[in-house]
Amino acid sequence: MAAETDRGVVADYIPQLAGVRPDQFGLAVATADGQLIAAGDTGVPFSIQSVSKVFTLALALGRHGNAVWERVGREPSGDPFNSIVQLEHERGRPRNPFINAGAIAVTDAILSQYAPKEALGEILRFIRFLAGDDDIAIDPAVARSEKQTGFRNVALANFMRSYGIVTGQPDKVLGVYFHHCAIAMSVRQLAMAGRFLAFDGRLAPDGGARSRPGWRVRSTR
Repeated sequence: MAAETDRGVVADYIPQLAGVRPDQFGLAVATADGQLIAAGDTGVPFSIQSVSKVFTLALALGRHGNAVWERVGREPSGDPFNSIVQLEHERGRPRNPFINAGAIAVTDAILSQYAPKEALGEILRFIRFLAGDDDIAIDPAVARSEKQTGFRNVALANFMRSYGIVTGQPDKVLGVYFHHCAIAMSVRQLAMAGRFLAFDGRLAPDGGARSRPGWRVRSTR
């Protein structure tokens, strides 16, 4: 049995993430009736990385409905999250919205209605709205680190652009993608933001006071 100090390492594929303290641990559970049960380092913000893909998908479905599935599939990929292999066999259409290629395509769908800064602002406002917390922000150092080292994502975006899956300028799409992956939240904020998933993709019953015209949270079924 490995000693506690030998159980894994922090992610370092994005250089800024390599400096995260490995001794931090927090756990939070938000119940359907609005209670929050938490322990550990629950107030420490961290970049949510691929967790942001859940929120961008919900936002894109609210804006575009089932048209989202015309450019992104709903099947397991069977390959690493940043693989380009499958795209070559399937004419640029990602298998699902939670691998990098799929999340980039979803980001492009959001961008079809907004300028880049407006799209990023809408994503951030949406997450703040779901969490009921306006203190959630983007970690600029993580976003910058992602942009400086995201060569594989650049390849994915350009490959999908060649097939028309990505319709916007890849650099602008990636700018939004890198920044929404760098949104920083604590486990408390994240637990509250995810409560809509417990209600079949709809707002929790006590969220009515926070309702915002123009946002429709839909089930992904």
